[in-house]
Amino acid sequence: MSRAVLCLPVWMSLLFLVGCATRGSRLGASVTGRQVPAHYAQSMDSATSGCLRNPACYAQTGDEAVIPWVSRAANAVRSGVAVMRLLDAAEVARVEQVLVTCSNEANLKVNEEEFGKGNSPTEEQCNEVVRREKGEDVNRAMELGTKKHAAAFECVKRELGESLSKNVTLQPRYKYDPALGRWLMLDPKLVAKWLEDKLFDLLLGTLAPDIVVHESGNPNKVQRVYDYKFPCLPSRKARPRWRYSQDNQSDQGTRYMDALGGEAKPRLITPQLGVQ
Repeated sequence: MSRAVLCLPVWMSLLFLVGCATRGSRLGASVTGRQVPAHYAQSMDSATSGCLRNPACYAQTGDEAVIPWVSRAANAVRSGVAVMRLLDAAEVARVEQVLVTCSNEANLKVNEEEFGKGNSPTEEQCNEVVRREKGEDVNRAMELGTKKHAAAFECVKRELGESLSKNVTLQPRYKYDPALGRWLMLDPKLVAKWLEDKLFDLLLGTLAPDIVVHESGNPNKVQRVYDYKFPCLPSRKARPRWRYSQDNQSDQGTRYMDALGGEAKPRLITPQLGVQ
């Protein structure tokens, strides 16, 4: 039998995948998501515009000069079929251990850099306004939170290990696709491009959990969701909480659960209390 005949089933599969990708979604890979409540559209995580209206969706030249998720579909066919699986209970526990360890490390590291070894910010320091951004005051608590998130993510990348990293995605962004009635993870390179070009309106409505545990290689089949919190004020350290949407009808955890699903409710992680 000729090589051309042997290759035919592979390229028929490729054409099917490409067709599905271009029909099914304007912005991401396929997903097993949930229905979206109507109030998402007006929340601080409300829906973004379509990718196809933005040149940033297209790569520059050569084999990658196609819509990003179509390119990924082609690569998947060329690479063969990967083993897709969720983590077992022991592996989830290992991931949580790493997340908590990195939360503690980031908290101590940034506090030491900012206030000296063994010191933590006072209530006055937490409330101190350090700059204005987009017309709003940014206090030290916000600035410290940003720095501690960045330090924790670097720690997780270092400590997670290759086997578990296939099932963990840091800082993904998901968008609701009304045509499919599902939430899709956006291509990280596309998100980075929009941020670089200050196209912030295209990111309105995206959900952005800190850590998602998912089927291996498939961030759209969600298993667990976690958010880091680094409370600065003493009152917040004892009772960490999710942020609420602008309409005050739902908090982050509820939105993550409704949109992304998973086998357990989304969890908060703090240096003081670990996984909550």
